[in-house]
Amino acid sequence: MPGGRLTQPERQQIALGLADGLAYAEIARRLERPTSTITREVMRNGGPTTYRADLAHRATERRAHRRRQAAPRGTEAPAQAHGRDAEAVREYEELFTTVMMQSGMPTMMSRVMACLCLTDAGSLTASELVQRLQVSPASVSKAIAFLESQGMIRRERDERRRERYVVDDDVWYQSMMASARSTAHIVEIARQGVGVLGPRTPAGTRLENVARFLDFVSESIARAAEQAREILYTKPETTPDNTAEPRPDRG
Repeated sequence: MPGGRLTQPERQQIALGLADGLAYAEIARRLERPTSTITREVMRNGGPTTYRADLAHRATERRAHRRRQAAPRGTEAPAQAHGRDAEAVREYEELFTTVMMQSGMPTMMSRVMACLCLTDAGSLTASELVQRLQVSPASVSKAIAFLESQGMIRRERDERRRERYVVDDDVWYQSMMASARSTAHIVEIARQGVGVLGPRTPAGTRLENVARFLDFVSESIARAAEQAREILYTKPETTPDNTAEPRPDRG
């Protein structure tokens, strides 16, 4: 199986495969590449519906150029914990960031969130974020303020009185519940519109149908989040053969 970065002809084959409706796994098989490589390539370059080989190739070259400029000469990437492949971790962080951007989160906020989520500690200081992301302190500060306002992260002080930004295990539950509350608010506003426009008018009927639909969705999201919350506290548990198995743990 070939290694190294994707070539421009390979990217053209990816674009043709997507146009033909092929699954990532089938495109990967034809190129003799891992499926994860194809998934990562497509997701960080516009997604399956807007992927273009020429734009993807130029974007990859620009990212590589920025990394070369950011890295001081004579330095190597720091060793990764748990024997991880540093290049694979970096590429996965790009993929994670891209997916969050496609969900609607702004670029810098997505980068900060991905950086926090992919650390074992789940927390970093502002200076550590600046160093890892090679951005200005002001950019990090703005991203932190946004994520904090959305309930995605929180602040705490460590033993050296430094302010750290933390992503909790509970963050995805809180995010789902915030989404459910936001949807419920839309339901409330839609039903106010029914009263204003009249329940038996076309516009009023439309708003009532929207309210009923979103009311069902918001309740379903909240119920599912409550039922599944314990999953977020699953911790690795070492078995006698030194393999890790997940187990729920609320601490």
